[in-house]
Amino acid sequence: MKESKETVEVRLPERGYAIEIGRGTLAEAGRFLRGIAGDGARHVVLITDANVEPLHAPTVVESLAAAGCRVDRVAIRPGEESKCVATAEFLWQKLLELGADRQTVVAALGGGVVGDLAGFAAATFARGIGLLQIPTTLLAQVDSAIGGKVGINLPGAKNIVGAFWQPLGVLVDLAALDTLPQREFVAGLAEVAKIAVALDADFFAYLEASAAALVARDPGVVREVVIRCCRLKAAIVERDERETGTAASAGRAALNYGHTFGHALETVTGYRRWLHGEAVSIGMMCAARLAERLGRVGPDFVRRQRELLVALGLPVELPDLDADALLAAMARDKKSRRGQLRFVLPSGLGHVELAEDVSADDILAAMRS
Repeated sequence: MKESKETVEVRLPERGYAIEIGRGTLAEAGRFLRGIAGDGARHVVLITDANVEPLHAPTVVESLAAAGCRVDRVAIRPGEESKCVATAEFLWQKLLELGADRQTVVAALGGGVVGDLAGFAAATFARGIGLLQIPTTLLAQVDSAIGGKVGINLPGAKNIVGAFWQPLGVLVDLAALDTLPQREFVAGLAEVAKIAVALDADFFAYLEASAAALVARDPGVVREVVIRCCRLKAAIVERDERETGTAASAGRAALNYGHTFGHALETVTGYRRWLHGEAVSIGMMCAARLAERLGRVGPDFVRRQRELLVALGLPVELPDLDADALLAAMARDKKSRRGQLRFVLPSGLGHVELAEDVSADDILAAMRS
C-alpha cells in the first residue's frame, strides 16, 4: 500500500506555504511546483551539490521538465566551507548567465548548506525570486528548510550575512534519507533533540523511548519524527517569523538552543572538523550546564539530555580549544545585543528562555565542566 502524504501548513500573513511530506515525492516535484506557482514557473534553476546531484537531481529534473518547466542545473562543492561570499557570487553569476528573472524559481535540492546558499541567492538576485526547498538531509527536513532563514558564513561568524526569505513550498521526500551516510543522519538528530528540549517535553519522552529505532532508521519512527518536527517548527515560525522574541518569551529564538556554543565551535575550527548537528549537540550540553550553574534547571535535566544525545550517537564533550577564541566567536553571535552575550537556556523540558548578563566566568565554567 502506498504511504500517504502529510501536509503541514506554515500560515503567515503574506507568504504562507505548505510542507508536503512523503516517500517518493521527488518524482512529484513538477506537480508540487505547478500546484503552487501555476504557469508562473516556466524556468527553474536547480541548485544542488556534487554529492546530491547524481543521486536525486535526475529525478527532480525529469519531473519538472514533464510539468513544462525549462530546467537549468547548477552544482556547488559540498560542505560548510562552500557557504561563503565566493559561492554566493558564483550563483549570482550563474543566474545571470542562465537568463533568470523574477519569474524564475530557484529549487534548492540538498541539505542545509544548499538550502541556505540557494535561498540566499534567491532572496538577493533581482531583489528576490521564487524559492522551492527540496531538502534531502534530516537536518534540513526537520529544521533549516522551514522558516525562511537563508544566508552565508563569514570566516569569523556563522550565518551572519543573510535574509528572511520564505519559500514557495517545501517538498520532503523521506526516501532521500535512505541515501544519507550514517554520520550525516545522526548529525540531523541533534536538531530533532533540540526541538524537543526547547518546545515539547512529550516529544522528548518519545525520543527517549524511540532512540534505538530512530538511529536504526525505522521508517515509521523517522516519519513520525519528521512530521512532529515540521509541525513544531511551523507553529513557532507562525508566532515569530523574524525572531523578535524577548527574555520572557524566546519565540523563534528558542530554536537556537545550543547554537551559540555550537556556532562558536564551528567557527573556531574553520567549519571543517564538526558537522553542524554535532557542534549543536556539544553546544546543547554546554547550554544545559550553564543553565544548571545559573539555577535554571537541576542535574536531572542535564542527565536526561546527555543520555538522549549519547543514545542518538551524538558527541557531548567539548574538545580542548582556546576558550578565549570561543568567547570571541560568541561575541559575534547574532543574538548579541549592545555587546552583551545572550543565550537560549532551558528552564525545564519543553521550555527555554533568552538569558542576558551571563558572566564570562559562568560561560567558561560551563564549557570546562
